[in-house]
Amino acid sequence: MSLISMKFLTFVAVAVIGYYLIPKRYQWVWLLAFSYIYYASSGMKYLVFLLYTTVVTYGTARMIYGAEQKFAKQKEKIKLYKKSIMVLALLLDFGMLAVLKYTNFAIANINTLFHADIRMVKFLLPLGISFYTFQSVGYILDVYWKRYEPEKNIFKFALFVSFFPQILQGPIGRYSNLAHQFYEEHSFDFTRIERGVQRVLWGFFKKMVIADTAAVFVDAIFDQYQTYNGLAILGVLAYSAQLYGDFSGGMDVVIGIASMFGIEMDENFKRPYFSISITDFWHRWHITLGTWMKDYLFYPLSLSKGMGKFGKFAKKTFGKTYGRALPICVANIVVFLVVGIWHGAAWKFIVYGLYNGIIIGFSGMMVKNYRDWKKKLKINDKSNGWHIFQIVRTFILVNISWFFDRADTIPQAFTMMKNAVTVWKPMQILDISVGMAGSMYTIIALIILGLGCVVQFIVSYEQEKNVDVQGAIDRKAKLVKWTVYVMLLVATAILGMPPNSSGGFIYAQF
Repeated sequence: MSLISMKFLTFVAVAVIGYYLIPKRYQWVWLLAFSYIYYASSGMKYLVFLLYTTVVTYGTARMIYGAEQKFAKQKEKIKLYKKSIMVLALLLDFGMLAVLKYTNFAIANINTLFHADIRMVKFLLPLGISFYTFQSVGYILDVYWKRYEPEKNIFKFALFVSFFPQILQGPIGRYSNLAHQFYEEHSFDFTRIERGVQRVLWGFFKKMVIADTAAVFVDAIFDQYQTYNGLAILGVLAYSAQLYGDFSGGMDVVIGIASMFGIEMDENFKRPYFSISITDFWHRWHITLGTWMKDYLFYPLSLSKGMGKFGKFAKKTFGKTYGRALPICVANIVVFLVVGIWHGAAWKFIVYGLYNGIIIGFSGMMVKNYRDWKKKLKINDKSNGWHIFQIVRTFILVNISWFFDRADTIPQAFTMMKNAVTVWKPMQILDISVGMAGSMYTIIALIILGLGCVVQFIVSYEQEKNVDVQGAIDRKAKLVKWTVYVMLLVATAILGMPPNSSGGFIYAQF
Protein backbone atom coordinates (compact mmCIF):
# COMPACT_ATOMS: atom_id res chain seq x y z
CA MET A 1 0.00 0.00 0.00
CA SER A 2 2.01 2.97 -1.28
CA LEU A 3 2.02 6.17 0.78
CA ILE A 4 0.88 8.12 -2.29
CA SER A 5 -2.02 5.87 -3.29
CA MET A 6 -5.72 6.67 -2.82
CA LYS A 7 -6.05 3.35 -1.01
CA PHE A 8 -3.54 4.49 1.59
CA LEU A 9 -5.12 7.94 1.95
CA THR A 10 -8.51 6.31 2.52
CA PHE A 11 -6.89 4.00 5.08
CA VAL A 12 -5.40 7.01 6.90
CA ALA A 13 -8.70 8.91 6.83
CA VAL A 14 -10.55 5.97 8.42
CA ALA A 15 -7.78 5.56 11.00
CA VAL A 16 -7.82 9.24 11.97
CA ILE A 17 -11.62 9.52 12.15
CA GLY A 18 -11.96 6.36 14.22
CA TYR A 19 -9.07 7.40 16.48
CA TYR A 20 -11.00 10.42 17.72
CA LEU A 21 -14.40 8.72 17.87
CA ILE A 22 -13.50 5.77 20.09
CA PRO A 23 -12.93 6.09 23.87
CA LYS A 24 -9.53 7.72 24.41
CA ARG A 25 -8.18 4.91 26.57
CA TYR A 26 -8.36 2.61 23.53
CA GLN A 27 -6.61 4.95 21.08
CA TRP A 28 -3.28 3.13 21.31
CA VAL A 29 -5.08 -0.18 20.66
CA TRP A 30 -6.68 1.36 17.57
CA LEU A 31 -3.27 2.45 16.31
CA LEU A 32 -1.81 -1.00 16.95
CA ALA A 33 -4.63 -2.68 15.02
CA PHE A 34 -4.25 -0.33 12.05
CA SER A 35 -0.47 -0.72 12.12
CA TYR A 36 -0.72 -4.48 11.81
CA ILE A 37 -3.43 -4.25 9.14
CA TYR A 38 -1.21 -1.89 7.17
CA TYR A 39 1.86 -4.10 7.41
CA ALA A 40 -0.16 -7.22 6.61
CA SER A 41 -1.38 -5.53 3.42
CA SER A 42 2.11 -6.09 1.97
CA GLY A 43 1.72 -9.83 2.69
CA MET A 44 0.57 -11.80 5.72
CA LYS A 45 3.81 -13.79 5.63
CA TYR A 46 5.80 -10.67 6.55
CA LEU A 47 4.03 -10.44 9.91
CA VAL A 48 6.09 -13.40 11.12
CA PHE A 49 9.28 -11.32 10.95
CA LEU A 50 7.69 -8.31 12.62
CA LEU A 51 6.37 -10.52 15.44
CA TYR A 52 9.78 -12.18 15.78
CA THR A 53 11.55 -8.84 16.31
CA THR A 54 8.84 -7.66 18.69
CA VAL A 55 8.86 -10.77 20.88
CA VAL A 56 12.67 -11.13 20.94
CA THR A 57 13.21 -7.46 21.80
CA TYR A 58 10.44 -7.33 24.41
CA GLY A 59 11.52 -10.58 26.07
CA THR A 60 15.25 -9.85 26.25
CA ALA A 61 14.62 -6.31 27.54
CA ARG A 62 12.49 -7.71 30.35
CA MET A 63 15.21 -10.27 31.15
CA ILE A 64 17.87 -7.53 31.32
CA TYR A 65 15.70 -5.46 33.61
CA GLY A 66 14.94 -8.43 35.86
CA ALA A 67 18.60 -9.37 36.34
CA GLU A 68 18.98 -7.54 39.66
CA GLN A 69 16.02 -9.35 41.18
CA LYS A 70 17.15 -12.68 39.75
CA PHE A 71 20.61 -12.50 41.31
CA ALA A 72 19.84 -10.30 44.33
CA LYS A 73 23.01 -8.30 45.12
CA GLN A 74 25.54 -10.45 43.25
CA LYS A 75 26.99 -7.63 41.15
CA GLU A 76 29.33 -9.72 39.01
CA LYS A 77 26.61 -12.22 38.11
CA ILE A 78 24.17 -9.39 37.35
CA LYS A 79 26.70 -7.70 35.10
CA LEU A 80 27.58 -10.91 33.23
CA TYR A 81 23.93 -11.95 32.88
CA LYS A 82 22.80 -8.56 31.55
CA LYS A 83 25.67 -8.40 29.09
CA SER A 84 24.99 -11.97 27.89
CA ILE A 85 21.29 -11.23 27.31
CA MET A 86 22.13 -7.96 25.55
CA VAL A 87 24.54 -9.74 23.21
CA LEU A 88 21.95 -12.47 22.61
CA ALA A 89 19.35 -9.84 21.72
CA LEU A 90 21.71 -8.17 19.26
CA LEU A 91 22.56 -11.50 17.67
CA LEU A 92 18.90 -12.49 17.33
CA ASP A 93 17.73 -9.13 15.96
CA PHE A 94 20.68 -8.32 13.74
CA GLY A 95 21.08 -12.00 12.91
CA MET A 96 17.69 -12.18 11.24
CA LEU A 97 18.42 -8.98 9.31
CA ALA A 98 21.82 -10.31 8.24
CA VAL A 99 20.48 -13.69 7.12
CA LEU A 100 17.64 -12.24 5.08
CA LYS A 101 19.53 -9.34 3.56
CA TYR A 102 23.15 -10.47 3.21
CA THR A 103 23.22 -14.26 2.81
CA ASN A 104 23.18 -14.19 -0.99
CA PHE A 105 25.80 -11.43 -1.02
CA ALA A 106 28.08 -13.67 1.04
CA ILE A 107 27.37 -16.68 -1.20
CA ALA A 108 28.13 -14.67 -4.34
CA ASN A 109 31.50 -13.58 -2.94
CA ILE A 110 32.38 -17.10 -1.78
CA ASN A 111 31.55 -18.41 -5.26
CA THR A 112 33.78 -15.76 -6.82
CA LEU A 113 36.72 -16.25 -4.46
CA PHE A 114 36.74 -20.04 -4.36
CA HIS A 115 35.18 -20.79 -7.76
CA ALA A 116 32.39 -22.55 -5.90
CA ASP A 117 28.89 -23.18 -7.15
CA ILE A 118 26.76 -22.62 -4.05
CA ARG A 119 23.16 -21.96 -4.97
CA MET A 120 21.50 -18.73 -3.96
CA VAL A 121 18.79 -18.91 -1.32
CA LYS A 122 15.36 -17.43 -1.95
CA PHE A 123 14.47 -15.39 1.13
CA LEU A 124 11.55 -13.14 1.82
CA LEU A 125 12.73 -9.60 2.50
CA PRO A 126 10.15 -7.83 4.68
CA LEU A 127 9.58 -4.18 3.87
CA GLY A 128 11.19 -1.76 6.30
CA ILE A 129 13.10 -4.49 8.16
CA SER A 130 16.26 -2.35 8.52
CA PHE A 131 14.27 0.47 10.12
CA TYR A 132 12.32 -1.49 12.70
CA THR A 133 15.33 -3.67 13.52
CA PHE A 134 17.53 -0.65 14.27
CA GLN A 135 14.76 0.96 16.29
CA SER A 136 14.34 -2.22 18.33
CA VAL A 137 18.09 -2.63 18.91
CA GLY A 138 18.30 0.98 20.12
CA TYR A 139 15.58 0.16 22.66
CA ILE A 140 17.50 -2.89 23.91
CA LEU A 141 20.71 -0.91 24.38
CA ASP A 142 18.88 1.91 26.18
CA VAL A 143 17.39 -0.61 28.61
CA TYR A 144 20.80 -2.23 29.08
CA TRP A 145 22.35 1.18 29.86
CA LYS A 146 19.48 1.94 32.30
CA ARG A 147 18.23 4.94 30.39
CA TYR A 148 14.66 3.83 31.10
CA GLU A 149 12.69 0.85 32.26
CA PRO A 150 11.35 -1.55 29.62
CA GLU A 151 7.67 -1.57 28.69
CA LYS A 152 5.67 -4.13 30.69
CA ASN A 153 2.80 -4.48 28.22
CA ILE A 154 3.92 -6.42 25.13
CA PHE A 155 1.07 -5.02 23.07
CA LYS A 156 2.07 -1.45 23.86
CA PHE A 157 5.64 -2.32 22.94
CA ALA A 158 4.36 -3.86 19.69
CA LEU A 159 2.95 -0.45 18.75
CA PHE A 160 6.39 1.14 19.25
CA VAL A 161 7.89 -1.35 16.77
CA SER A 162 5.06 -1.31 14.22
CA PHE A 163 3.55 2.23 14.14
CA PHE A 164 2.27 2.24 10.57
CA PRO A 165 3.28 5.68 9.20
CA GLN A 166 6.97 5.11 10.03
CA ILE A 167 7.50 1.36 9.78
CA LEU A 168 8.52 1.23 6.12
CA GLN A 169 11.09 4.03 5.97
CA GLY A 170 11.50 5.63 9.36
CA PRO A 171 12.37 7.95 10.92
CA ILE A 172 14.16 5.65 13.38
CA GLY A 173 12.47 6.58 16.65
CA ARG A 174 13.51 6.44 20.29
CA TYR A 175 11.29 4.85 22.89
CA SER A 176 11.90 7.72 25.31
CA ASN A 177 10.45 10.17 22.79
CA LEU A 178 7.57 8.11 21.40
CA ALA A 179 6.21 5.94 24.22
CA HIS A 180 4.31 8.59 26.14
CA GLN A 181 2.92 9.98 22.88
CA PHE A 182 1.66 6.57 21.77
CA TYR A 183 -0.06 5.71 25.03
CA GLU A 184 -1.43 9.03 26.26
CA GLU A 185 -4.93 10.21 25.35
CA HIS A 186 -5.33 12.70 22.49
CA SER A 187 -8.24 15.04 21.84
CA PHE A 188 -9.27 16.18 18.38
CA ASP A 189 -7.51 19.36 17.29
CA PHE A 190 -8.41 20.75 13.87
CA THR A 191 -5.27 22.91 13.73
CA ARG A 192 -3.12 19.83 14.23
CA ILE A 193 -5.01 18.00 11.48
CA GLU A 194 -4.61 20.98 9.17
CA ARG A 195 -0.86 21.19 9.76
CA GLY A 196 -0.57 17.46 9.17
CA VAL A 197 -2.43 17.75 5.86
CA GLN A 198 -0.20 20.65 4.82
CA ARG A 199 2.91 18.57 5.55
CA VAL A 200 1.51 15.59 3.62
CA LEU A 201 0.70 17.76 0.59
CA TRP A 202 4.23 19.15 0.60
CA GLY A 203 5.58 15.60 0.76
CA PHE A 204 3.43 14.59 -2.21
CA PHE A 205 4.74 17.55 -4.20
CA LYS A 206 8.37 16.62 -3.48
CA LYS A 207 7.76 12.97 -4.29
CA MET A 208 5.53 13.17 -7.38
CA VAL A 209 6.67 16.41 -9.01
CA ILE A 210 10.38 16.37 -8.18
CA ALA A 211 11.45 12.81 -7.36
CA ASP A 212 9.30 10.86 -9.81
CA THR A 213 9.98 13.25 -12.68
CA ALA A 214 13.72 13.14 -11.98
CA ALA A 215 13.53 9.34 -11.79
CA VAL A 216 12.62 9.13 -15.49
CA PHE A 217 15.92 10.74 -16.45
CA VAL A 218 17.94 9.03 -13.73
CA ASP A 219 16.77 5.55 -14.76
CA ALA A 220 17.45 6.20 -18.45
CA ILE A 221 20.92 7.67 -17.92
CA PHE A 222 22.14 5.16 -15.33
CA ASP A 223 20.52 2.08 -16.89
CA GLN A 224 21.87 3.00 -20.33
CA TYR A 225 25.01 4.83 -19.27
CA GLN A 226 26.97 3.78 -22.34
CA THR A 227 24.28 5.11 -24.68
CA TYR A 228 23.78 8.34 -22.73
CA ASN A 229 27.47 8.75 -22.00
CA GLY A 230 27.30 12.52 -22.43
CA LEU A 231 24.68 12.94 -19.70
CA ALA A 232 26.51 11.49 -16.70
CA ILE A 233 26.72 14.78 -14.86
CA LEU A 234 23.03 15.52 -15.53
CA GLY A 235 22.17 12.00 -14.40
CA VAL A 236 23.83 12.38 -11.01
CA LEU A 237 22.34 15.86 -10.51
CA ALA A 238 18.91 14.45 -11.31
CA TYR A 239 19.58 11.64 -8.83
CA SER A 240 20.37 14.25 -6.17
CA ALA A 241 16.94 15.75 -6.79
CA GLN A 242 15.24 12.35 -6.95
CA LEU A 243 16.76 10.93 -3.78
CA TYR A 244 16.12 14.02 -1.70
CA GLY A 245 12.59 14.53 -3.04
CA ASP A 246 11.77 10.85 -2.57
CA PHE A 247 13.16 10.35 0.93
CA SER A 248 12.43 13.74 2.46
CA GLY A 249 9.03 13.79 0.74
CA GLY A 250 8.28 10.43 2.30
CA MET A 251 9.32 11.80 5.68
CA ASP A 252 6.96 14.74 5.24
CA VAL A 253 4.10 12.33 4.58
CA VAL A 254 5.03 10.15 7.57
CA ILE A 255 5.53 13.05 9.99
CA GLY A 256 2.37 14.77 8.74
CA ILE A 257 0.23 11.66 9.23
CA ALA A 258 1.71 10.94 12.67
CA SER A 259 0.96 14.50 13.77
CA MET A 260 -2.71 13.97 12.92
CA PHE A 261 -2.75 11.41 15.75
CA GLY A 262 -1.01 13.85 18.08
CA ILE A 263 2.35 12.13 17.69
CA GLU A 264 5.36 14.29 16.86
CA MET A 265 8.18 12.31 15.26
CA ASP A 266 11.83 13.27 14.95
CA GLU A 267 12.80 15.29 11.89
CA ASN A 268 14.96 13.33 9.46
CA PHE A 269 16.17 16.11 7.15
CA LYS A 270 17.43 19.64 7.66
CA ARG A 271 18.23 21.09 4.23
CA PRO A 272 21.23 18.81 3.56
CA TYR A 273 22.24 20.46 0.29
CA PHE A 274 23.11 23.61 2.26
CA SER A 275 25.76 21.66 4.18
CA ILE A 276 29.27 23.10 4.45
CA SER A 277 31.06 19.77 4.96
CA ILE A 278 30.41 16.04 4.70
CA THR A 279 30.15 15.92 8.49
CA ASP A 280 27.55 18.68 8.37
CA PHE A 281 25.76 16.81 5.57
CA TRP A 282 25.31 13.74 7.79
CA HIS A 283 23.98 15.96 10.55
CA ARG A 284 21.27 17.07 8.12
CA TRP A 285 20.64 13.95 5.99
CA HIS A 286 18.82 10.94 7.45
CA ILE A 287 19.35 12.50 10.87
CA THR A 288 17.85 9.65 12.88
CA LEU A 289 20.20 7.10 11.29
CA GLY A 290 23.14 9.41 12.01
CA THR A 291 22.19 9.91 15.65
CA TRP A 292 21.56 6.16 16.01
CA MET A 293 25.06 5.44 14.72
CA LYS A 294 26.53 8.14 16.95
CA ASP A 295 24.83 6.98 20.16
CA TYR A 296 24.95 3.20 19.70
CA LEU A 297 28.12 2.65 17.68
CA PHE A 298 30.44 5.68 17.52
CA TYR A 299 30.49 6.54 21.25
CA PRO A 300 30.73 2.93 22.51
CA LEU A 301 33.51 2.25 20.00
CA SER A 302 35.50 5.46 20.52
CA LEU A 303 35.23 5.15 24.32
CA SER A 304 36.06 1.44 24.44
CA LYS A 305 39.16 0.09 26.20
CA GLY A 306 40.62 -1.11 22.92
CA MET A 307 40.28 2.31 21.34
CA GLY A 308 41.78 3.88 24.45
CA LYS A 309 44.90 1.71 24.07
CA PHE A 310 45.05 2.55 20.38
CA GLY A 311 44.82 6.25 21.26
CA LYS A 312 47.81 6.01 23.62
CA PHE A 313 49.81 4.22 20.92
CA ALA A 314 48.81 6.85 18.34
CA LYS A 315 49.92 9.73 20.60
CA LYS A 316 53.31 8.14 21.17
CA THR A 317 53.77 7.37 17.47
CA PHE A 318 52.26 10.41 15.73
CA GLY A 319 52.26 13.08 18.45
CA LYS A 320 49.40 14.59 20.45
CA THR A 321 47.63 16.40 17.60
CA TYR A 322 47.26 13.45 15.24
CA GLY A 323 47.27 10.88 18.04
CA ARG A 324 44.10 12.33 19.55
CA ALA A 325 42.36 12.58 16.19
CA LEU A 326 43.32 9.13 14.87
CA PRO A 327 41.02 7.03 17.13
CA ILE A 328 38.08 9.28 16.21
CA CYS A 329 39.05 8.95 12.55
CA VAL A 330 39.05 5.14 12.81
CA ALA A 331 35.72 5.15 14.67
CA ASN A 332 34.16 7.30 11.95
CA ILE A 333 35.39 4.98 9.22
CA VAL A 334 33.93 1.95 11.05
CA VAL A 335 30.61 3.78 11.53
CA PHE A 336 30.31 4.66 7.86
CA LEU A 337 31.35 1.18 6.82
CA VAL A 338 28.29 0.01 8.78
CA VAL A 339 26.20 2.78 7.15
CA GLY A 340 27.27 1.48 3.74
CA ILE A 341 26.39 -2.11 4.67
CA TRP A 342 23.04 -0.90 6.04
CA HIS A 343 22.23 0.62 2.65
CA GLY A 344 22.45 -2.68 0.81
CA ALA A 345 24.18 -5.99 0.15
CA ALA A 346 26.65 -4.90 -2.54
CA TRP A 347 30.26 -3.77 -2.70
CA LYS A 348 29.19 -0.44 -4.16
CA PHE A 349 27.43 0.40 -0.88
CA ILE A 350 30.52 -0.56 1.10
CA VAL A 351 32.57 1.80 -1.09
CA TYR A 352 29.86 4.45 -0.61
CA GLY A 353 30.14 4.13 3.17
CA LEU A 354 33.93 4.10 3.21
CA TYR A 355 34.06 7.12 0.90
CA ASN A 356 32.06 9.17 3.42
CA GLY A 357 33.91 7.76 6.42
CA ILE A 358 37.36 8.43 4.98
CA ILE A 359 36.48 12.03 4.08
CA ILE A 360 35.06 12.68 7.55
CA GLY A 361 37.98 10.93 9.24
CA PHE A 362 40.59 12.76 7.14
CA SER A 363 38.88 16.11 7.77
CA GLY A 364 39.04 15.43 11.51
CA MET A 365 42.76 14.69 11.24
CA MET A 366 43.42 17.86 9.26
CA VAL A 367 41.55 20.39 11.41
CA LYS A 368 44.72 22.15 12.61
CA ASN A 369 46.21 22.13 9.10
CA TYR A 370 43.05 23.65 7.62
CA ARG A 371 43.09 26.36 10.26
CA ASP A 372 46.73 27.21 9.54
CA TRP A 373 46.21 27.23 5.77
CA LYS A 374 43.25 29.59 6.06
CA LYS A 375 45.35 32.00 8.14
CA LYS A 376 48.18 31.95 5.59
CA LEU A 377 45.77 32.48 2.71
CA LYS A 378 43.90 35.16 4.72
CA ILE A 379 40.54 33.45 4.21
CA ASN A 380 37.69 34.94 6.21
CA ASP A 381 35.70 32.04 7.67
CA LYS A 382 32.59 34.18 8.04
CA SER A 383 32.51 35.69 4.56
CA ASN A 384 29.65 34.86 2.20
CA GLY A 385 32.10 33.82 -0.50
CA TRP A 386 33.76 31.22 1.72
CA HIS A 387 30.36 29.94 2.88
CA ILE A 388 29.18 29.50 -0.71
CA PHE A 389 32.47 27.79 -1.62
CA GLN A 390 31.96 25.31 1.24
CA ILE A 391 28.42 24.53 0.10
CA VAL A 392 29.47 24.00 -3.52
CA ARG A 393 32.47 21.87 -2.50
CA THR A 394 30.30 19.69 -0.25
CA PHE A 395 27.62 19.35 -2.92
CA ILE A 396 30.25 18.09 -5.39
CA LEU A 397 31.61 15.58 -2.86
CA VAL A 398 28.09 14.35 -2.09
CA ASN A 399 27.31 13.90 -5.76
CA ILE A 400 30.44 11.82 -6.24
CA SER A 401 29.12 9.49 -3.54
CA TRP A 402 25.75 9.28 -5.34
CA PHE A 403 27.49 7.59 -8.29
CA PHE A 404 28.28 4.63 -6.03
CA ASP A 405 24.80 4.69 -4.51
CA ARG A 406 22.91 4.63 -7.83
CA ALA A 407 25.18 2.80 -10.28
CA ASP A 408 24.72 -0.96 -10.55
CA THR A 409 28.42 -1.71 -10.10
CA ILE A 410 31.61 0.01 -8.97
CA PRO A 411 33.13 -0.03 -12.50
CA GLN A 412 29.98 1.66 -13.82
CA ALA A 413 30.28 4.33 -11.11
CA PHE A 414 33.87 5.10 -12.09
CA THR A 415 33.00 5.11 -15.81
CA MET A 416 30.22 7.61 -15.22
CA MET A 417 32.47 9.78 -13.06
CA LYS A 418 34.96 9.88 -15.90
CA ASN A 419 32.22 10.68 -18.44
CA ALA A 420 30.93 13.45 -16.19
CA VAL A 421 34.13 15.45 -16.73
CA THR A 422 35.21 14.27 -20.18
CA VAL A 423 32.03 13.85 -22.27
CA TRP A 424 29.35 16.51 -22.65
CA LYS A 425 26.41 15.83 -24.99
CA PRO A 426 23.44 17.63 -23.42
CA MET A 427 21.21 17.20 -26.47
CA GLN A 428 21.08 13.46 -25.76
CA ILE A 429 18.55 14.25 -23.08
CA LEU A 430 15.94 15.00 -25.75
CA ASP A 431 16.07 11.33 -26.80
CA ILE A 432 14.84 10.13 -23.40
CA SER A 433 11.21 8.99 -23.46
CA VAL A 434 8.84 10.25 -20.79
CA GLY A 435 5.75 8.14 -20.27
CA MET A 436 3.33 7.27 -23.08
CA ALA A 437 4.14 10.47 -24.98
CA GLY A 438 7.73 9.37 -25.55
CA SER A 439 10.31 12.08 -26.19
CA MET A 440 7.57 14.58 -27.17
CA TYR A 441 7.00 15.27 -23.46
CA THR A 442 10.70 15.43 -22.52
CA ILE A 443 11.13 19.23 -22.62
CA ILE A 444 7.95 19.76 -20.61
CA ALA A 445 9.11 17.20 -18.03
CA LEU A 446 12.46 19.01 -17.74
CA ILE A 447 10.69 22.34 -17.22
CA ILE A 448 8.46 20.79 -14.54
CA LEU A 449 11.49 19.27 -12.81
CA GLY A 450 13.33 22.58 -12.96
CA LEU A 451 10.39 24.53 -11.53
CA GLY A 452 9.91 21.93 -8.81
CA CYS A 453 13.56 22.24 -7.80
CA VAL A 454 13.30 26.04 -7.78
CA VAL A 455 10.29 25.89 -5.45
CA GLN A 456 12.14 23.43 -3.22
CA PHE A 457 15.21 25.68 -3.18
CA ILE A 458 13.22 28.80 -2.26
CA VAL A 459 11.45 27.03 0.62
CA SER A 460 14.75 25.53 1.85
CA TYR A 461 16.54 28.87 1.57
CA GLU A 462 13.88 30.59 3.68
CA GLN A 463 14.04 27.78 6.25
CA GLU A 464 17.83 28.07 6.30
CA LYS A 465 17.30 31.71 7.36
CA ASN A 466 15.18 30.37 10.27
CA VAL A 467 11.88 31.32 8.63
CA ASP A 468 9.04 29.05 9.76
CA VAL A 469 7.43 28.61 6.35
CA GLN A 470 4.70 26.27 7.59
CA GLY A 471 3.92 28.60 10.49
CA ALA A 472 3.85 31.59 8.15
CA ILE A 473 1.22 29.87 6.01
CA ASP A 474 -0.77 28.90 9.11
CA ARG A 475 -0.96 32.53 10.20
CA LYS A 476 -2.52 33.64 6.93
CA ALA A 477 -6.25 34.17 6.57
CA LYS A 478 -8.19 30.97 5.99
CA LEU A 479 -8.96 31.88 2.38
CA VAL A 480 -5.29 32.50 1.65
CA LYS A 481 -3.89 29.39 3.27
CA TRP A 482 -6.55 27.08 1.84
CA THR A 483 -5.85 28.60 -1.57
CA VAL A 484 -2.19 27.61 -1.05
CA TYR A 485 -3.24 24.07 -0.11
CA VAL A 486 -5.48 23.74 -3.15
CA MET A 487 -2.80 25.12 -5.47
CA LEU A 488 -0.27 22.65 -4.05
CA LEU A 489 -2.71 19.78 -4.52
CA VAL A 490 -3.64 20.82 -8.07
CA ALA A 491 -0.01 21.39 -9.04
CA THR A 492 0.90 17.93 -7.76
CA ALA A 493 -2.04 16.31 -9.54
CA ILE A 494 -1.36 18.04 -12.86
CA LEU A 495 2.44 18.25 -12.92
CA GLY A 496 3.36 15.13 -10.95
CA MET A 497 4.07 11.77 -12.51
CA PRO A 498 1.23 9.24 -12.04
CA PRO A 499 1.72 7.16 -8.83
CA ASN A 500 1.75 3.89 -10.79
CA SER A 501 4.60 5.13 -12.99
CA SER A 502 7.06 5.24 -10.09
CA GLY A 503 8.63 2.36 -8.28
CA GLY A 504 7.35 3.51 -4.90
CA PHE A 505 9.61 5.05 -2.29
CA ILE A 506 13.28 4.12 -2.57
CA TYR A 507 13.89 3.66 1.15
CA ALA A 508 10.77 1.54 1.65
CA GLN A 509 12.82 -1.32 0.19
CA PHE A 510 15.22 -1.20 3.14
